[in-house]
Amino acid sequence: MADWQEITGGITAPRGYQAAGITAGLKPSGLPDLALIFSEVEAIAAGVFTTSQVKAACVDYCRQRLQAKQSARAILCNAGQANAATGNQGWFDALESAMAIAQALNISSESVLLASTGVIGQRIKMDALRSGIPKVVAALSETGSDAAAGAIITTDLVTKSIALETTIGDRPVRIGGIAKGSGMIHPNMATMLAFVTCDAVVSPHLWQQMLARTADRSFNSITVDGDTSTNDSLIALANGQSRTPAIIEWGAEAEKLEAMLTAVCQHLAKAIARDGEGATCLIEVEVTGAHDELSARQIAKTIAGSSLVKSAIFGRDPNWGRIAAAAGRAGVTFEQENLQIKLGDFLMLENGQPLTFDRAAASAYLKKASVGAYLQQDTVLISVNVGNGYGVGKAWGCDLSYDYVKINAEYTT
Repeated sequence: MADWQEITGGITAPRGYQAAGITAGLKPSGLPDLALIFSEVEAIAAGVFTTSQVKAACVDYCRQRLQAKQSARAILCNAGQANAATGNQGWFDALESAMAIAQALNISSESVLLASTGVIGQRIKMDALRSGIPKVVAALSETGSDAAAGAIITTDLVTKSIALETTIGDRPVRIGGIAKGSGMIHPNMATMLAFVTCDAVVSPHLWQQMLARTADRSFNSITVDGDTSTNDSLIALANGQSRTPAIIEWGAEAEKLEAMLTAVCQHLAKAIARDGEGATCLIEVEVTGAHDELSARQIAKTIAGSSLVKSAIFGRDPNWGRIAAAAGRAGVTFEQENLQIKLGDFLMLENGQPLTFDRAAASAYLKKASVGAYLQQDTVLISVNVGNGYGVGKAWGCDLSYDYVKINAEYTT
């Protein structure tokens, strides 16, 4: 049983944080498009970013900032323009954005981190951003998490947020998070935007290590369409306002904090996968019996990312052969005669041998997930065992529907 409980408040649930989301005129739709997260004190900051060689200016900016100084007080995120592949002017726009929000908050620009999302090749609409900055600062609130979550989305159908609370040193410690992502999602860092706040006291080195491991077990283990973004950013702040004893080395308290951080990020990651463009259900793949966790995750990610598997799930076709084929091409060695595959409770392959199963009932299981309650009864479970090893790994994805093509065929037109 988890050693924490879910609470309300999102990214403003931890002590000492405020957030806001407003409409600044960056999106053509007129929907909210500028978000701000603010810590009342300097917070330890960690980040994991896209591995793409084509990166947004905000990614380069954050990497430089965190290399020079592992702390921050503010995260500014614009939606509507990715500010990726925009040349030198895109970099200058990022610098100006950081300076403008720093002046409005009366803090150093070195304490500002940035994120952007939207159409690649489009610069931020700086006139709209300039006029929006005083408004977003004025809107900061200890209950502003929902507004911020709504201002960072693009093609998302729902906002994504969560907050958890545990006890460390007889005092409550909280972690909250919001995220956006629906398309251009594939395991190669975070493949979306996610912001996490925490009120624990933790060393910068340990916080970065925790976040990197957490990214591998959450955002690096989701896929929608096989496309990695230019703007992927996972940023986490820890401001110490819980007044708990400092966590400066690995131990029971560090393990508990990382486990809760992982739970927050896995919830957000699953929410992103479920909200995949055109998706009708979430797919969860668990692989056991591998040599190690990395190998198990690699097989799970390959299955979750298979277009043939995803299409079969959308067609409510219990075609386990596609699952077997994906597992086999994952680049992980295992003995075929050890392979076992289950779809929900339906055992389809055992010891490498096909079994008779109720195909109509298995298809009905897939149909039921497509109309199930969001992140509750809408999950298709695929279980794969490849041997007797101790490695266990999970990955999450979604089905591939006709609407995915329609949404992305008309994205800029």
